[in-house]
Amino acid sequence: MADYRLTISDPETKSTYKMELSGARANKLLGLGIGDSLEGEAIGLDDYTLFITGGSDKDGVAMRRDLPGTIRKRLLLSGGVGYHPRKEGIRRRKSVRGRVISAETGQINFVVAKSGKKPLSEILKADEGSE
Repeated sequence: MADYRLTISDPETKSTYKMELSGARANKLLGLGIGDSLEGEAIGLDDYTLFITGGSDKDGVAMRRDLPGTIRKRLLLSGGVGYHPRKEGIRRRKSVRGRVISAETGQINFVVAKSGKKPLSEILKADEGSE
C-alpha cells in the first residue's frame, strides 16, 4: 500500500499546502507521471484540477521528467533536476528516479490548474514556511 506526502502549490494565492495521502486514494495515483493532470476528487479536493510537476522517492532521490518508467538510474548530469553544478560545464553522475509514480515514491508535487469553489486554505492548512 502506498503512502504519499503531497505538496500543492496555488499560483493564485502564492501559497503551498501539504497533505498526507494513504490507502485507496493513494492507489489512484499509481501509474500517473510528471506532466499528467488529475481531477481533485481523486484525492479529496472537489472541483479542483491538479498538474503533477515532480516529486521524489522515499530516499529523497528526485524524479526527472526525461527518464521514463519508475526505475532509479545513475545518469551523467550537467544540470537540471537532481544536480545543480556550481560552475558551468561540470558534470556528475547522480541517482535520479523515473517520471512515473510508483509505490517507491514518497513525495509528489502538484500545481493547481483549475481552482474550486472553496479556497484551499479552508480545505487544507497553509504551510508555515510559505510567504
